[in-house]
Amino acid sequence: MTYRLVPLDDAIVFPTVTATLPIDVGEDERVFLIPRRDGEFGRVGVIAEVVEHGRSRRGVPVATVVGLHRGIAGAATNMDDDGTLHVEVQEIHDGHPDDEHTVEIAREYRAVVEEILELRGDDGRIATFLRSIEEPGALADTTGLAPDVPNEGKLRLLETIDVTERLEIAVGLQRERLAELQVRSKIRDDVESGAQKQQREYFLRKQMESIRKELGEDETDLIGEYETKIAEAGMPEAVAEQATKELRRLERQGEQSPESSMIRSYLDWLIAVPWSKRSEDKLDPNHTREVLDADHAGLDDVKKRITQFVAVRKLREDRKDEIEQDSRANGTILTLVGPPGTGKTSIGESIARSLGREFVRISLGGLHDEAEIRGHRRTYIGALPGRIVRALRDAETMNPVILLDEVDKVGADWRGDPSAALLEVLDPAQNHSFRDHYLDVEVDLSEVVFIATANLLDTIPAPLLDRMEIISFDGYTTEEKLAIAKGYLVPRQVKRNGLKPEEITVSDDVLRAVIAEYTREAGVRQLERELGKVLRGAATKIASGEGAAPIALDIEAVREALGRQKVFQESVERTAIPGVSTGLAVTGTGGDILFIEATAMDGDKGLVLTGQLGDVMKESARIALSYVRSHREALGIPEDRFQREFHVHVPAGAIPKDGPSAGTAMTTALVSLLTGRPVKHTVGMTGEVTLQGRVLPIGGLKQKVLAAHAAGLTEVILPERNRGDLDEVPEEVREQMTFHPVMSIDEVLELALEPAEAGADVATV
Repeated sequence: MTYRLVPLDDAIVFPTVTATLPIDVGEDERVFLIPRRDGEFGRVGVIAEVVEHGRSRRGVPVATVVGLHRGIAGAATNMDDDGTLHVEVQEIHDGHPDDEHTVEIAREYRAVVEEILELRGDDGRIATFLRSIEEPGALADTTGLAPDVPNEGKLRLLETIDVTERLEIAVGLQRERLAELQVRSKIRDDVESGAQKQQREYFLRKQMESIRKELGEDETDLIGEYETKIAEAGMPEAVAEQATKELRRLERQGEQSPESSMIRSYLDWLIAVPWSKRSEDKLDPNHTREVLDADHAGLDDVKKRITQFVAVRKLREDRKDEIEQDSRANGTILTLVGPPGTGKTSIGESIARSLGREFVRISLGGLHDEAEIRGHRRTYIGALPGRIVRALRDAETMNPVILLDEVDKVGADWRGDPSAALLEVLDPAQNHSFRDHYLDVEVDLSEVVFIATANLLDTIPAPLLDRMEIISFDGYTTEEKLAIAKGYLVPRQVKRNGLKPEEITVSDDVLRAVIAEYTREAGVRQLERELGKVLRGAATKIASGEGAAPIALDIEAVREALGRQKVFQESVERTAIPGVSTGLAVTGTGGDILFIEATAMDGDKGLVLTGQLGDVMKESARIALSYVRSHREALGIPEDRFQREFHVHVPAGAIPKDGPSAGTAMTTALVSLLTGRPVKHTVGMTGEVTLQGRVLPIGGLKQKVLAAHAAGLTEVILPERNRGDLDEVPEEVREQMTFHPVMSIDEVLELALEPAEAGADVATV
């Protein structure tokens, strides 16, 4: 049979059910009702008879239909001008299976539904209706009448043609309803019992309160105590009004009210914020520089910027009556970015000490919950203010130095995005009226000096980064590490290991050996750990009586404590054969050197890339091969040398690598392989290469140069447009190294490759 197709988006009609629906059935006496979910029609619908149709008060077409039996939708036959679709429908009649299994399931279904009706307090009418149904298919369809059965279950029931299987599904759905009702019933009983107990305790406490008053043993006036604390807290007017309002609520409800503890906790937090307390600033640039120099060696650029920061604040404070003040000027957010172990966190403490302010550190690493910044709303059990308000409480002043540590490691998930909450905290135009969700009053953060630290800028959201001023920590030179070890690390480890300064002597040569042979890092954290191991060995000798103080630590003592040498200057050995070049890279832990290895073998003329390379670095390798292949004549490479498969590898293979700056090193490695000219072991290189052979600028030059210097390289090839970045390299490093700014790959090859031997032919690959 062919029927008008009527889709149902919000309802499911079963056979024998009468329903009034907002649908247009035209003049048809029978229609085919089929569910539609997410724009897709179901497979099974219901053929329904139209008993009445008309329009609602709003003029919407409505129709009253009675479900007759199921049908399976077939092919569409035609579509009217108004878009009405007619389909062929295969009519399905349930029949009456009377096998023992079906009868048993029907009996179980009736028992489960009767238990549900008993829990819901049925007056008997639904039970009577259920007993009047004899057809097992119609009995299963009654589950579709239950309002608390999900639409997914109803749709599954409708699409099940087999009567016995439909009954089994219906029993499962009804059992889920029964389990939920049983849980609700238990909860309701527990709540009623708890309410009765609470009411009884309330009356008993009131009686005890009256008895104490009669005996003159009344408790301390809690309301009076809070009034005194609020008056002494020096709150802003709006905050004081909010505190007084909550205090009046506490007074009306009484101390025994269930909500009184929440109100008291809220008042305690309002009072704990140091609204009227401020530290007296020491705005002296000279004093600031002295403190920074005393606490940290090196980092001249960082110290210079912080000294400028203090100098500007001093001038603004001294001339506030002469110069129109801008609220944004006090809100500079210094963000210290650099590898681990370079002193970012400790320099924050030095800034606080130089300013005479309290210091509070907030660790943001791994933070996912926005409420950790803004606080929880008071409607939640165990609600607390956010970390910013707690930091003010801990500092006991409204103008501390707050260090936001590891801001680049803030996460985001279904609990919110903490970095978005930090936008208001760090924006000078907004943080004077920061509103914590728990306190729900404005807190002025404009006097707080915020300092953030991060290892990488890539993971900091752009809107947050826009509010920060970046100060780069690019790592230390060997001489700076030596000064730090002598002035800070060794004395600290001597004290931590129970030694006296006069019991240990460490020469500069020993410290240089530890720096060069056991550590390769931008900072000094690993260096301090290694020095601790050496000093623990000396402490063991003194404690056991094996050695007499003072002990002079030498290379032998270092080898005994630290074992064999761990870091090697490999450039001589690695680049001794053609096909290996030395590139420079930047990682999350500072600068590093990369050995680019290239070889060729019999194959399909393809390019194999290994070493866990990113997409950009893979493209650099393909560009390098394309350049060498297209310029083979100029490079003196015969055509038959390219009839092989090339393999480019970048150790170490377990470390992910990406970026375009290895282009020069990859090109040099391939030319070295194909010409048989080794790369000079003293040369490191960086730069992006184009197909035309131009060398484009890169980032992180200072960190790369420091890594090259630490690895024993004496020459660095860099893009011409990075020449200006050499000013950031420490002077002592510039004096010890030679730099070659280049514009094209031809210049790179001329500088990097060993000269070809006279009369020598191109090496066989």
